[in-house]
Amino acid sequence: MSSLYSRSKDLSSRSRKSLSDSPPSSPSPSTKTFRQERASRSDSSGVESPSDRLSSRTSTYTRRENRLASLSKTDDDSASKDYKKLYEDALTENEKLKSRLDDSKQELTKIRSQLDRVTQEKEALEKKVSDMEEELKVLTELKSDNQRLKDENGALIRVISKLSK
Repeated sequence: MSSLYSRSKDLSSRSRKSLSDSPPSSPSPSTKTFRQERASRSDSSGVESPSDRLSSRTSTYTRRENRLASLSKTDDDSASKDYKKLYEDALTENEKLKSRLDDSKQELTKIRSQLDRVTQEKEALEKKVSDMEEELKVLTELKSDNQRLKDENGALIRVISKLSK
């Protein structure tokens, strides 16, 4: 257990030392002047200066970009044609869908008008049926009244025939 403790102690002390030994994150003013002096010495010694290196990098980068641009122009042309074709295909598809939608709307209007007409006919037929049921009730009452009157008439005829004898 003690050996494990001593190892972790050594590791923590090492990490503390490494943090304190590290240079500051931003260069100090003395470091900046040192770099400038070194750069000016390299200029006088005939060695390529940082600005020369930067311009050569920039020109290399520019040449590379130009080369890639020329290579991708053919790809862009075919890609733009593809996009144009895709756009035209999408437009034709949209036109087809719009015409189908218009047809569907017209069909829906026709079906709604037919439905309204059928609904009105249904209501008219239901009214007729209810009227006929009322007439049937009246007719049934009339038949029963008629039968009752026939029975009374027959009874009266019998009474009159007995009285006349």
